[in-house]
Amino acid sequence: MITYLNGKLIEKNPTELVIECGGIGYEVKISLNTFSNMPDTESVKIYTQFIVREDAQILYGFKEKDEREMFNLLTSVSGIGPSTAIIMLSGLNSSEIANAIASEDVITLKGVKGIGTKTAERMIVELKDKMLKFGVSDNISSQSNNTLRFDALTALISLGFDRRKAESAIKKVMKEQDTVEMLIKDALKIL
Repeated sequence: MITYLNGKLIEKNPTELVIECGGIGYEVKISLNTFSNMPDTESVKIYTQFIVREDAQILYGFKEKDEREMFNLLTSVSGIGPSTAIIMLSGLNSSEIANAIASEDVITLKGVKGIGTKTAERMIVELKDKMLKFGVSDNISSQSNNTLRFDALTALISLGFDRRKAESAIKKVMKEQDTVEMLIKDALKIL
C-alpha cells in the first residue's frame, strides 16, 4: 500500500502529523518517539503503515523503518492493536521493547498502559525469536553470545542480584569464547 510519504510538513502534534504530498494532506498517527525525532523542517519523509478497519482507515507513521517493523510485529500478537502498539512505541523505543521481550522482562512490558501479564507473556512467547534483528542485548553480533549473556543474566538474577548491576557486570567481563559458567564467575567477582 502506502510505504512512505515524502512531502511538506503542514502540522506537527505529539500524536499526529499532516503531510502534504501532491496537493493532498495526509493525516498520519505517530508515536512520541517519532514526534521527538521528526525535524521541524518543511520537507520530511516518514515510513507508513496503512490499517483498514471496519469503521476507519488509518495511516500510522514512523521516522525509522525499525519502528515500523516493531509496530507490525507488535500488532501481530493477539490482544495488541495499533493503538496499543503506538502507546508502546511512545513509552519505549524499538530496541528497548526488543530487549524487554528477549530478556523476558514482563515487568517492563506490563508498565505500558493496556498491557497486562497475559499479553506481556504472549508477546514474549510469540516474538522472542524475532528480536535479534533489533540489536538486543547491546548489539551482540552472534546468537551464541546472545544466549550466553542471557543465560548468565538469568542465573545472576535468580541468585538475587539487581538486573541492571548484573547486566553491567556481564558487559564488563564478556569475552568472545566464554562459557556461561566462566561468565557468571567473572561477573560475581565484580558484583
